[in-house]
Amino acid sequence: MNTLRLCFILLHFSVFFNVSSAEPFSLLVGAGTTAIIAGLYGSYSYTKCFLYECCINPWIEPNISGMRAIMKDTFYGQHLAQQTVPTAIQAHLANENPSKALVMSFHGWTGSGKNFLSRIIANNIYKKGAKSQYVNTFVATTHFPHKEYLATYQDQLRSWIVGNLSNCPHALFIFDEVDKLPVKLLDTVKPFMDHYSNIHGVDPRKSVFIFLSNAGSEEIARRAWEYYDAGKPRESITLKEMEEMLSLEAFNQGGLKTSELISSHMIDHFVPFFPLERRHVIECARDYLKTQTIRATSRQLEQIAESLTYFPKENPVFSASGCRNVDKKSDLIMQVEDDGDLI
Repeated sequence: MNTLRLCFILLHFSVFFNVSSAEPFSLLVGAGTTAIIAGLYGSYSYTKCFLYECCINPWIEPNISGMRAIMKDTFYGQHLAQQTVPTAIQAHLANENPSKALVMSFHGWTGSGKNFLSRIIANNIYKKGAKSQYVNTFVATTHFPHKEYLATYQDQLRSWIVGNLSNCPHALFIFDEVDKLPVKLLDTVKPFMDHYSNIHGVDPRKSVFIFLSNAGSEEIARRAWEYYDAGKPRESITLKEMEEMLSLEAFNQGGLKTSELISSHMIDHFVPFFPLERRHVIECARDYLKTQTIRATSRQLEQIAESLTYFPKENPVFSASGCRNVDKKSDLIMQVEDDGDLI
């Protein structure tokens, strides 16, 4: 490809530089050759993108209706995420000239569905889903484990983001375990989330940033418990009553502590993920067993749900691990039943 580009540039230079002195026949040959090479280059690019992932349709083809359908069928107990996330993504991707990158922060305990929803998003934007080269995931304890290396991490992160945006302006960046990130690291990415059309030679405004954090989990659980204890459906909790609390919790702890991303209002949506109830765990177990071509009975599903730990102690309503351990618990229960043993 580099050779074709060089020939293409040289031929254009040669033709236009000598246009005043060249003979008509020479101009005709030069222009013809240029057209041929341009055609070859275009054909090469088309063939390349037919065989390999490129930053164009059909490799990037958002399916928001599909995203909504999957969330409705397999994503339990998170009404605010269902209401907010698909609509926010749809509005951002439909805008040909967005003013800034879309930035969302997902908050909740382990197993509540933050990573699961991130995969749903990736799978419904990119043809290769979460395996797309344009989906970039950073895990705090893996990529940034040592707080004393903050300056190095800042340089690396800036370089990674610029490199990936150079590769594709429609990139998705997912930061997991944000509450474990070195404080101030994320301030490095603030310029890429602001209203700039050019940062280090790239335009970040069509990209999407998602933060996954446990910060605010206790407050989220407390609000869910208050509604449960008062006999109110959790679905009546509004985003407005949760966002201010979550931004304050994030600003006071973890990787977003005193972060400019919050003080400068770079995060567009703070999305709470509520602790899951037994009924949600049963649905997760049913879905998992379907993937194993197992049709579970109500008794088996109840047994799987019963194998998990719930809180608070005085009235154990919420799963301590959400749906995270449901697959292994399901495997164990079903295997024990096959063997005719008792747990």
